Amino acid sequence: MSLIRAAFTVSAFTLLSRVTGLLRDIIIARTFGASALTDAFWVAFRIPNLLRRLFAEGAFSQAFVPILSQIKNNESATRTQQVIDRVAVLLFLTLTLITLVGIVGAPIVVIAMASGLTESSRTNEYQAAVVMTQIMFPYIICMSMVSLASGVLNTFKRFAVPAFTPILLNLSMIAASIGLGPFVSQPIYALATGVMIGGLLQLATQWFALYRLGMQPRLSASVKVSFQDATVKRIMKQMVPATIGVSVAQISLLINTNIATWLAVGSVTWLSFADRLMEFPTALIGVALGTVLLPSLSKAHAQFDDTRYSQLLDWGLRLVFLCGVPAAITMVMLSDALVATLFHYGAFSAYDVSQTQTAVMAYSVGLIGLLSVKILAPGFYGKQNIRTPVKIAIFVLIATQVLNTILVPWLAHAGLALSIGLGACMNALALLYALKKRAVYQPEPGWYAFFTRQLLASVVMALVLFYFRGFINWTSDDLHIGTRAVWLGCFIFVGLSTYLLTLLLTGQRLKDFKRAPSPKP
Repeated sequence: MSLIRAAFTVSAFTLLSRVTGLLRDIIIARTFGASALTDAFWVAFRIPNLLRRLFAEGAFSQAFVPILSQIKNNESATRTQQVIDRVAVLLFLTLTLITLVGIVGAPIVVIAMASGLTESSRTNEYQAAVVMTQIMFPYIICMSMVSLASGVLNTFKRFAVPAFTPILLNLSMIAASIGLGPFVSQPIYALATGVMIGGLLQLATQWFALYRLGMQPRLSASVKVSFQDATVKRIMKQMVPATIGVSVAQISLLINTNIATWLAVGSVTWLSFADRLMEFPTALIGVALGTVLLPSLSKAHAQFDDTRYSQLLDWGLRLVFLCGVPAAITMVMLSDALVATLFHYGAFSAYDVSQTQTAVMAYSVGLIGLLSVKILAPGFYGKQNIRTPVKIAIFVLIATQVLNTILVPWLAHAGLALSIGLGACMNALALLYALKKRAVYQPEPGWYAFFTRQLLASVVMALVLFYFRGFINWTSDDLHIGTRAVWLGCFIFVGLSTYLLTLLLTGQRLKDFKRAPSPKP
């Protein structure tokens, strides 16, 4: 499968995932609004998500995929299966222990995540967050195994199933909130139950895909032998700096969530919904490209093909700018339209729309940075260098918190979003500088002409959307969801058409981006 086709496959399923995720959030917004209990759910949901990213998807995939790719390319299928089995056993036991500790210590964990809930006036909110945390904590066991399965499937260039399975979580939460909510003493608890059901469905789907591939992990491997395996030790050694690196980003998220609980009621929900909107371009462009690039970068590194390695990074970065710039402009210029069209129903008021809109605009400032990190960081992981991104991440964490002290008193919850966006830009610039300094990445010719065309197309697109955006009062009660969606679709179509037409008129040819560099014959 070519990289562009693989990236399209991942993007298509990721788009469906984000659409179902938006539908999920629309139902949550319509049913619960931006209430204290909704804030409690997002706090509780963020805890297993944080640990999932810390121990499973983030640190694990960064350490596991490059080494597994190397084993697959250079050693036997039997050895590859053996490594998968032994890693699976250790990962499962570790996450099970963490889950048991987390369930027992949920009251303390919630305080650490959201100290603002400890105020006497928010006792019910705090207790609800604790209960939902206990319900959802086993979710990280499911997702750690899902992360293992995704790593194996991606290594074998089976990208579709890992990209599809997040849809099951969204559908499960939708079904639980609609079908289970009326039968639960506290309806918001139905969402937590839906998360757990969704995790089990994701695990079953990916485990079946591994079974068909003939690479299903066997949890019967000896723990002692697994610990002593040289390759497993390498993966664990790589996971230490990877975990630190991912934990830096999660610590930043933890701090921001904690700060948000001290702000106006609804702040956590406004940020969560704004983050959901940002996940569309981040996942469709950055995550899709990063997912398909890492195995190819690892293969180029194993073949000592430094030229192709650099060309792959260059191809990914150009696609990020080609697709990311119009996405950022759309998010800024049509932020009110996007939020109102998706969430302004039922309990989600016009005030909630305006507050979520400011967070979306603030996040958008850092969209290109967020996307570029998804390309630049694999440039280090493909060479099994995790320490450099960790050092950069620590610097970004410190810088982000300095920005928080400046921006939050001024912009409240939007200041938290802006700090994250600016931090992502700093992260991307530092990664780019480090890759160029090490001669890992050398830009291909044509970047100045490419940027000139991008700048012109971006200005034209922004002016067109600025002109049209004032024609509609997006929070008017006279506008139904169908009308909003049609007008929003028209505005996006006009903006993107203007952007692409300007690029074509200035000499840019989109066919230049269709194919990634080919490997050595």
